[in-house]
Amino acid sequence: MTGRPSRLRRMRRTIPPAAPLGWTPRPRPRGRGAQPKVVALGGGMGLSASLTALRRITGDLTAVVTVADDGGSSGRLRDELGVLPPGDLRKALAALCGDDDWGQTWSRVIQHRFHSRGDLHDHAVGNLLIVALWEQLGDHVQALDLVGTLLGAHGRVLPMSAVPLELQALVRGHDPARPDDVDTVRGQATVALTPGEVQSVHLVPHDPPAVPEAVEAVLDADWVVLGPGSWFSSVIPHLLVPELLDALLSTKARRVLSLNLAPQPGETEGFSPQRHLEVLARHAPKLALDVVLADEAAVPDRLSLDDAARRLGATVELAPVARPDGSPRHDPELLAAAYDRIFRMHGRIGPWR
Repeated sequence: MTGRPSRLRRMRRTIPPAAPLGWTPRPRPRGRGAQPKVVALGGGMGLSASLTALRRITGDLTAVVTVADDGGSSGRLRDELGVLPPGDLRKALAALCGDDDWGQTWSRVIQHRFHSRGDLHDHAVGNLLIVALWEQLGDHVQALDLVGTLLGAHGRVLPMSAVPLELQALVRGHDPARPDDVDTVRGQATVALTPGEVQSVHLVPHDPPAVPEAVEAVLDADWVVLGPGSWFSSVIPHLLVPELLDALLSTKARRVLSLNLAPQPGETEGFSPQRHLEVLARHAPKLALDVVLADEAAVPDRLSLDDAARRLGATVELAPVARPDGSPRHDPELLAAAYDRIFRMHGRIGPWR
């Protein structure tokens, strides 16, 4: 055949080199001109939005992902095989894929879900790939690094803990027939959709071990980004892992909290931006922040938000970060510009400056 090469042939030219099974990423040199080391904590679509933005401004990016999901494909694999829920890890890897043919094709592939009348229905390809490598290699981190290499991911994805976690919440009015009663609600999927008011959350087991590489990444970071995302089920759980919280308290990195564009139906219904900060402080009273990032259109009371941020040691940065279509979703380019400005204006004099 002659003529233009097929899309698949063009993609093959950019295939990343295969990595040996014992491979782990080497630290990038920190000489003049190096980029900031950034660690992003969260889960689900909120973390994906942050990673899609952050990979545009730094090549030294690590995602630390919650592992309490118990719904959908992840919940089924967790129940059947006793593995970590892979769904949020898969979403993070997809967000780190590049914008070239190779990255975008693999992003779609691992996000693809089967539709059938059998047992494969609604399973995501990436979930099955991740779990298969966990079983083959017997190492969560090594397997995720290998998937990242296959995808050409612009960063690293780590679970926050090596054991599956159960999220439990104290919820007022979970049963609409008893609006004043406080019940214990179990499971991330149930907590996220509760019609009641979440008072607090905790993990089972109560003191889960952190993945050592995640702790090391936080301690070695220049910036740690927390949020956006489901507040009680994706953001706060990181503060409930003792070793990870200790790392967040002792790291020399600056800490930025990225607020959601709108309250989440069920989980944070009716929450103001400042209430999100108050809830965070109740779960981790010793945690200090440096910057709180919010979209100006999502902040009806700037003075109250400034006040809440000041109590956490932080200043508020307002920036247009929402998609122009009016939906409560972050725009990757706008969010990247906001992060870049924060890193340059609020960061210590660093080797990337």
